[in-house]
Amino acid sequence: MKLLVRNLARSTTAKELTDLFQAFGTVQSCNLVMDEVSGVSKGFGFVEMPKSGEAKIALKNLNNKTVGCNKIRVKKAEEKNTQ
Repeated sequence: MKLLVRNLARSTTAKELTDLFQAFGTVQSCNLVMDEVSGVSKGFGFVEMPKSGEAKIALKNLNNKTVGCNKIRVKKAEEKNTQ
């Protein structure tokens, strides 16, 4: 299951995000979205967890959790339509 994580501090690293989600299960991948010009995080990213049960538990426990100074938002990522 792919999860969208929003409202991250710009200083949050992919490792920190991975560690946060690994507390609830296996993390297949973690990608922070970076600004191409500045190279700084845009404040959101995607975490993929292969077991949907673990992903749902992570979503439930981490949505609206304060990480650093920010209250993050976690939801199931929508599939992108390419037409």
